[in-house]
Amino acid sequence: MNSKIVGAIEIGTSKVIVLVGEIIRGNSLNIIGVSEIPSIGVKKGEMIDLKAASLVTHEAIRAAEKSSKATLDKAFLAQTGSHLMGIQNTATVKVRSADNIISASDIQRVQEEAKSKELDAQRVYVNHIRNFFKVDNKIVENPIGMEGQQLSVSYWSISGDVNRIKDSLRVINGFGLEVENMVISSVASGSIVTSETERKNGVLVIDIGCGTTDYVAYKDGVVIKTGVVPIGGDHFTNDLSLGLRVNNKHAEKLKLEVGKAVIDDSDKEEKVWLIGGRTIGDRNVKRLAIYQILNARAEELFGIIKKQLSPIEIRELSAGVVLTGGSSHLRKIDEAANNVLNADIRLAENPNWADSELRDPKYSTALGLLHYSLKTNNPHLPEEQSGLFHRLAKMLF
Repeated sequence: MNSKIVGAIEIGTSKVIVLVGEIIRGNSLNIIGVSEIPSIGVKKGEMIDLKAASLVTHEAIRAAEKSSKATLDKAFLAQTGSHLMGIQNTATVKVRSADNIISASDIQRVQEEAKSKELDAQRVYVNHIRNFFKVDNKIVENPIGMEGQQLSVSYWSISGDVNRIKDSLRVINGFGLEVENMVISSVASGSIVTSETERKNGVLVIDIGCGTTDYVAYKDGVVIKTGVVPIGGDHFTNDLSLGLRVNNKHAEKLKLEVGKAVIDDSDKEEKVWLIGGRTIGDRNVKRLAIYQILNARAEELFGIIKKQLSPIEIRELSAGVVLTGGSSHLRKIDEAANNVLNADIRLAENPNWADSELRDPKYSTALGLLHYSLKTNNPHLPEEQSGLFHRLAKMLF
């Protein structure tokens, strides 16, 4: 049987997740291994202690391989962090044939020109996601064989700080594993929590992690905007810790067990113990105080996303907004999003083909990486950049 063992690796602020998939004949995927280990050396999605991050990531890979009873052939790696930036890159070329029939060489020329736009010296492209072709200014899906004088193409191109990208590669290469490709976290999760119909109608996916929030907007089936906001679940916890004068452990417990992202009038006057268990020095506060702290941070987060999306109007995305990521568990965060974004909001559901344990939204990015590894020939998924990552990897050692 012709199969390949691939790993989907997400090195997050709070956890490292590794999923192992067996790809059979290039078109069938079985998830055969899972590991999840608390993260070390990562803050706001970026590595601040390479050695510590490497040790815990390698531990997670070993655990996943043990779980699957298989050895990884390739790795697909999620990438996040505020160093990532997206831009629309377009190019236009003249059709070369005398009869103006567009050939494969015309397509290759225009794609290469669009993807070769110069970056600053310390930046490198991570993903090129094709949006559309145009023949004589008319949008087409596949221009080959068509007649026209000019051929254009547009990409949503995402670049990152070259040193941040090298750090991520160092971690995986240090295990003796090759990175087949990187995919930014929002695009990975977006591909798994939305349908093709939603992406055509227009939809915004917001992936709220522990250290960062990644988002991707789709319209007409293509990516039109991506971004990373350096705010995540940890910030909600830290706000509670400072505002209520409790340590982070107790603040996290309050957030998960009592917290709501909006002011809930039905129980805001009720009092809760900050620590519990009849601990000496414990005190109680009204739920209102907790709600106000969490609501302020939620409104800030969604307000930043709304501002960054401009000039895109969220009301133009008729499929609404999908919230995913581990920190989307905060109760009533969908209501907080609606208050700011004024859109239909739903909480993400991972697909039914994933085991029940993997349907938690914290696994959306890793599942999306495996989905990408199938290489379904979808032209609007990130194009493979493996040659780039091979070249960068050779520079590391």
